[in-house]
Amino acid sequence: MSVVEASSSSVVEDSTASNVVQRGNISSFASTTASSNLTTIDTNGKVFKVPDYSIKDILQAIPKHCYERSLIRSLGYVVRDITMMVIIGYVGHTFIPMVQIPEYPTLAFGLRGALWMVQSYCIGLFGFGLWILAHECGHGAFSDYQNINDFIGWILHSYLIVPYFSWKFSHAKHHKATGHLTKDMVFIPYTKEEYLEKNKVEKVADLMEESPIYSFLVLVFQQLGGLQLYLATNATGQVYPGYSKIAKSHYTPTSPVFDKHQYWYIVLSDIGIILAFTTVYQWYKNFGLFNMMINWFVPWLWVNHWLVFVTFLQHTDPTMPHYTSKEWTFARGAAATIDRNFGFVGQHIFHDIIETHVLHHYVSRIPFYNAREATDAIRKVMGEHYRYEGESMWYSLWKCMRMCQFVDDDKEDAKGVMMFRNVNGWGPVKPRD
Repeated sequence: MSVVEASSSSVVEDSTASNVVQRGNISSFASTTASSNLTTIDTNGKVFKVPDYSIKDILQAIPKHCYERSLIRSLGYVVRDITMMVIIGYVGHTFIPMVQIPEYPTLAFGLRGALWMVQSYCIGLFGFGLWILAHECGHGAFSDYQNINDFIGWILHSYLIVPYFSWKFSHAKHHKATGHLTKDMVFIPYTKEEYLEKNKVEKVADLMEESPIYSFLVLVFQQLGGLQLYLATNATGQVYPGYSKIAKSHYTPTSPVFDKHQYWYIVLSDIGIILAFTTVYQWYKNFGLFNMMINWFVPWLWVNHWLVFVTFLQHTDPTMPHYTSKEWTFARGAAATIDRNFGFVGQHIFHDIIETHVLHHYVSRIPFYNAREATDAIRKVMGEHYRYEGESMWYSLWKCMRMCQFVDDDKEDAKGVMMFRNVNGWGPVKPRD
């Protein structure tokens, strides 16, 4: 049984931008060309100061006990979330059929339908909680024992139709290169040039504003199908010229997303998905289509939604920078994330993944139940560079969809520091030709 390291100061800045250095908790593509004292202008017209502090400053600020992981405590959350899903299902199937109004059968039918949807929604909340716990397993934050982490993560993610090891490996690369335009793995924005090419125009002035209806439809598709499209085709990830969409899939062992030695882990991930579908099929055969839909399929759709909802808003905002290789450092990339507030659900059901995500990108092996204390510690180092948004996340979702179409580094601002722009008229700063 392997033991997960818990070093609180395990960072090495490499001397070449192309090399990856791994020491315990942190990996980095260090840049030797990064400039200091850079500023640029975000879409809201505010000055953005590029961070210059080191990752060492961050790690030294975190109390050592924040790295301590408890297998018993983590398993307790798994048991809690599964128990809540079972209880919700039992209560629903026991009491919802009792909703009868003989005088108004249509009304009663509608009420039962609404209650079934509430049941699926609530199961989906705790289902996403399980997804987060599997995510903790992938990072080694679940316990000190990586074999146990991988086994539990494989079970939980497979049930939710996520290939565990495939996700674990690509997600690790995302953490190594967050905010890096050519090395990050997900939610990579178009550059202005790429956006112009996509729309087959030569100038920004030739682009038309997207209609709100179009943005809404894109948003619906993103929320319900974005995860599966990413897993199946690496959509919103790196391009990998010469590879087909299927060849880039998280289900393909030879995908360029993975290293050659990870081949059989990808196969094991696929086996987990096959076993999950087999289980769901047996569920359907033994309990019927309606039972399977209400207790698994609709909650699964909610899990897909929550994952895209959360990850998109953690890495997309009108104030959010992205960097070219010239200006990227690990410390800057990790700071190109944002903490948001989702109230009771975020803290107690989604295991603080929304509220402490900045810290998570600096040290992913800190368990979520220690993340708030660690966040408070690093905020003292980050100062104005710590990013938090307390507005409604539903409004943020719409705002980011309308404002964050592509990134650009304006001539008068810092080269290599890319900020979001849009052609929808949102924000005082307009894109340049």
